Amino acid sequence: MRIALLTLESALSAAAVGAFLRDHGSGVALIGRSVLFRPGAGGPLRQAWRHLRRSGPRLLPYLWVNYGLPDLLGRLRRRLGQPGDLARFARRRGIPLVEVAEVNAPSFREALRQARADIIVTFHFDQILSAETLAAVPFGGVNLHPSLLPHHRGPVPTIWARAEVPTRFGVTVHRLAPRIDAGAILAQRAVALAERSTASAAARALHAAGVPLLASTLHALAGGAAPAREVIPLPYCPFPSPAVLRAAAAQGGLVDAADLRAALGVRA
Repeated sequence: MRIALLTLESALSAAAVGAFLRDHGSGVALIGRSVLFRPGAGGPLRQAWRHLRRSGPRLLPYLWVNYGLPDLLGRLRRRLGQPGDLARFARRRGIPLVEVAEVNAPSFREALRQARADIIVTFHFDQILSAETLAAVPFGGVNLHPSLLPHHRGPVPTIWARAEVPTRFGVTVHRLAPRIDAGAILAQRAVALAERSTASAAARALHAAGVPLLASTLHALAGGAAPAREVIPLPYCPFPSPAVLRAAAAQGGLVDAADLRAALGVRA
């Protein structure tokens, strides 16, 4: 199958996306990179203000280290003519690299058709695909999500998992649907992590653990042997409240110096 891989470059998933491309890049027909500060979402300051009002100050370092810092460094490198890892991979393979500001725009569906993509794979992607966009490719779409769905549907599942006692970490490959993390489950496994790992470290480890699960699921889909398990979605876990963040901090925290070093190593 020809894969359209959609991702958001961040410290949480960059290494895992790179590993997937190294091992399975021959099947990738298009790479879509989400625009972090899209026009409809507001600029960095407006987004930071919304997070501050909703979640309090604890969340901002997590977002800055894992998203803002890699994005800033990546834009600076591109201005200096130094392409990041995704761009270099796409250039070597002759694969289109599309900046995705609106995944459901007609222009992106046309890019899928031009690439002759068979399936959409979202790997830490922050936009919801419409039914029309999913129907633009023969096999629809699948997503890799770093939680044991239907638990912890939403954008920061490892924070919610880190806040719980006992903690339960895992990774799920599921069908994409026009609803957040609600499609049928194709594959899933629990992952044991260090007891005091930060939510950031947990996310990196879970995305890495998901690479072989995703690869085996795609192989099964290509062979027509990937049974899906329909589930009733549990309540959505949005960006967390201050109380959830306090609980996560008490169990291992959100971000530390090792996470900062990992972010500085991302070549977006």
